[in-house]
Amino acid sequence: MSQPLLLASTSPFRKALLEKFGYPFETASPNTDEQALDNESAEQLVVRLAEQKAQACAVSHPEHLIIGSDQVCVINGEIIGKPHTIENACRQLANASGQVVTFYTGLCLFNAQTGLSDVICEPFHVHFRDLTTQEIQRYVEREQPLYCAGSFMCEGLGIVLFDRLEGRDPNTLVGLPLIALREMLEKQGIQIL
Repeated sequence: MSQPLLLASTSPFRKALLEKFGYPFETASPNTDEQALDNESAEQLVVRLAEQKAQACAVSHPEHLIIGSDQVCVINGEIIGKPHTIENACRQLANASGQVVTFYTGLCLFNAQTGLSDVICEPFHVHFRDLTTQEIQRYVEREQPLYCAGSFMCEGLGIVLFDRLEGRDPNTLVGLPLIALREMLEKQGIQIL
């Protein structure tokens, strides 16, 4: 019998992605501090937080393989968080207009039995088209992406904001790189097919 699987996240988007595998799993809230450290790069931040989230759930789930994930959006070298307000969302999208925006997703598979982690950072590049102020305002009004890093939801209407997407796995943009996760799970003896 293989180890049970736990997703260290309460994100409905990550849960829906993991459900694509058709493999049973549980979810738990990792309750970790997500503040960046001084001089920490986006890549370092997401790798550290993905591992911390997975390890935070090990105390209550000591027999599990635990999946931790974290994501940040970077525009012109600056880490961009969730906007929380309509004004901030419009400002973030105006800054992204005509730019290449990079999403860095940290992924960790932590074996609570052995204490070993498999951790990666997966980048994904979004090429924004040139957006008008009216397009930005209409998009924010319609989709209300106030709790999404970068102020858009690619799984919804956000796709109309882009010229093209560039990356290994489109699921990475939503926050859980499934291709890399399948590889990690197979190393732990879990076959999805």
